Amino acid sequence: MFSFLKSGIGKVKKALLKTRSILSDPLRLLFKKPLNEETLEELERILFEADLGSSLVSHFTEKLESYHKKNKTASSDDFLKEIKTESEEILKTCDSTLNLSASPTVILVVGVNGSGKTTTCAKLAHNFKKEGKKVLLAAGDTFRAAAIDQLKLWADKLDIELVKSSPKADPSAVIFDAVSAAKARGCDIVIADTAGRLQSKTDLMHELEKMRAVSKKVIPDSPHETLLVLDATTGQNAIDQAKIFNEYTPLTGLILTKLDGSAKGGIVLSIYHQMKLPIKFIGVGEKQDDLMPFSIKEYVDALFS
Repeated sequence: MFSFLKSGIGKVKKALLKTRSILSDPLRLLFKKPLNEETLEELERILFEADLGSSLVSHFTEKLESYHKKNKTASSDDFLKEIKTESEEILKTCDSTLNLSASPTVILVVGVNGSGKTTTCAKLAHNFKKEGKKVLLAAGDTFRAAAIDQLKLWADKLDIELVKSSPKADPSAVIFDAVSAAKARGCDIVIADTAGRLQSKTDLMHELEKMRAVSKKVIPDSPHETLLVLDATTGQNAIDQAKIFNEYTPLTGLILTKLDGSAKGGIVLSIYHQMKLPIKFIGVGEKQDDLMPFSIKEYVDALFS
């Protein structure tokens, strides 16, 4: 969709610097030692610290142990190349392409409060606008006045249309108005922010179902994308959130934010290994250009270079 420029590649590497310092650097030193029971335990510890999760740690450990048996003279670089190759193999079916076939395309952005959801909506809108798309934002998180105000500030800054209502208003009504307005105004894309409360799962998911239903009233096959925003700094808790949301509302992809603020960059690999939900974008900073389309090769290279 959006091409990875050299500056973008550099941002991904910089964002994963903390993870790389506790992952690839220690691995390179470890693989210079004989691979035995002691070093295998150390291997597991390193992988766990990068938040690869228990199932993926076991997977990598078994793969590398098997590789060692067949390649007794393998160098440190050989082992690192093997783990990079296996990582790419795990992610090879991860399709980051968005379904933009409809006009307007309706994108619901969901996630818990604090995940960076509202800011992500704005950054996503900015990306589309750079591509020449006419975008409309919908302030569907009416339970937080701050979310409406925040999205308005972004909309004004980016010069993007916004449909909003007053705090505590029916969020589904906002979505209906936004999709209707986008259709009438010839917009290419509607990006809808949504409430992020998980305290009452049933109520939240009922609200999301209602939003989807009213969107379908205007455009029958919408929403075309339902993207879950996850805070990478929460590590394995992000997987639990993804499971809950995916159980109640069909997700089409994930956006991992705040990769630059954590040493838990391995969560991207871990969450796809467990759930097979495609990673669409990664957040690598706070600026409006810091939401990058996910690239398997650039991510793996940045993780293990």
